[in-house]
Amino acid sequence: MLSNKEVFIVRRMMWIVMTLLAISIAGYVLVSYGAMGAANMPLIQGKLEQMTLNSFYYAVLYIHIIASVVALVIGPFSLSRTFRENNLRRHRLLGKVYMVGVLLGGVSGMYLAILANGGIAAKLGFGTLSILWLITAYLALWNIKNKRVVYHQRWMIRNYALTFAAVTLRLYIILVLATMGGVYFEAAYPIIAWICWMPNLIVAGILIRRHTKPTSVR
Repeated sequence: MLSNKEVFIVRRMMWIVMTLLAISIAGYVLVSYGAMGAANMPLIQGKLEQMTLNSFYYAVLYIHIIASVVALVIGPFSLSRTFRENNLRRHRLLGKVYMVGVLLGGVSGMYLAILANGGIAAKLGFGTLSILWLITAYLALWNIKNKRVVYHQRWMIRNYALTFAAVTLRLYIILVLATMGGVYFEAAYPIIAWICWMPNLIVAGILIRRHTKPTSVR
């Protein structure tokens, strides 16, 4: 059984890895979409082979990218107990910015899910992700408004697990392309649309059961 110090070290290492992945993916997305343009990205090119995308689609896409990146980068600091306890004002400010990012990212994500590659399975996968992203954000916000701090923390953990789908989605895409090549990517993409977020929620549930108290703290 791990000592308290060892548990702290493990949790700190997990936080560092999560934060580095979040910042790396956020940087990659901003640079690639900013430098190359959305129309030159592989997923968008695949979509262009099947349909015509208007300016409204690209506007929603960039809103989704920017809002999701903001939430992705802010999330680890909002979840950090050390940051929260030492910077309560900044924690609240970042929390508000985070919620705006989730709101814009979730609403735009529902629209993008309708036009997602991969058929109805992928559309449902990404659509469900967007809906759950918004619902968990609302529940986190409702609980903190009612001073149910522990429940707020639980829903924030679940919510960031869904935010982190931006990372796991791309990791799975890389894994599929590296092991199966582009031949099987079209068949794998609908599966990725679900597994990019479902295991994240399972891990979040495990962390909640292990590291949060069963009673609400005001």
